[in-house]
Amino acid sequence: MRRLLSMKWRNVLFAHWPVPVEWVAESLPEGLSVDTYDGAAWLGVVPFEMTDIRPRGSPVGVSFNELNLRTYVTCDGRPGVYFYNLDADDRIGVSVARSLFRLPYYRARMTVHRDGSRTRFQSVRTHADAPPASFRATYEPTGLPEPPRSDSLAEFLTERYRFYVADDRDRLYYADIAHPRWDLQPATVEFERNDLFAASGFDDPDSERVVHFSPGVDVTAGRLHRQ
Repeated sequence: MRRLLSMKWRNVLFAHWPVPVEWVAESLPEGLSVDTYDGAAWLGVVPFEMTDIRPRGSPVGVSFNELNLRTYVTCDGRPGVYFYNLDADDRIGVSVARSLFRLPYYRARMTVHRDGSRTRFQSVRTHADAPPASFRATYEPTGLPEPPRSDSLAEFLTERYRFYVADDRDRLYYADIAHPRWDLQPATVEFERNDLFAASGFDDPDSERVVHFSPGVDVTAGRLHRQ
């Protein structure tokens, strides 16, 4: 993989819900298949901080907060992530990401407050002509970080090194990323508001959520390729 960008993902919450496979299958572009664990599709809400984002050769990086809704897919047997939204509080970063990676980035106004190990993350989408979405959650790790066990649900949900995206003509693309394995911690989370499901056309899941926290990883990303 030829590096296009380097960045750091920090203070990452992974909150996931098992949902019926047909929920996700109906939402995917042609060419992608639902990836399942224990017979279920999974929807994930992931707030975090992206810091020191640098194009190759740049001595200066930028940082912003991000909130995404995602699911897990395969294409020709290759596992990856499919994003329904990536809200971010940096207008230039949103424009560049939409241009370079064709990802569904939306501008949002975000605040992040920390009190010790506890984080309060708030977001209000401000992007023109996008479905409105507000989000407020407070979360905190409760154990020691360790890498996920092989073949575990935690590994299935987090160890993903490719994302897929379709353009407005339904042409499929992918890009690869590289980073060390996640160190994950159990965590608690309280959602005060979460409009991400409704904004992407889903009902709120009534299943039991699975929550992990990570201090973060350093990431490199390659360029976009036509599938």
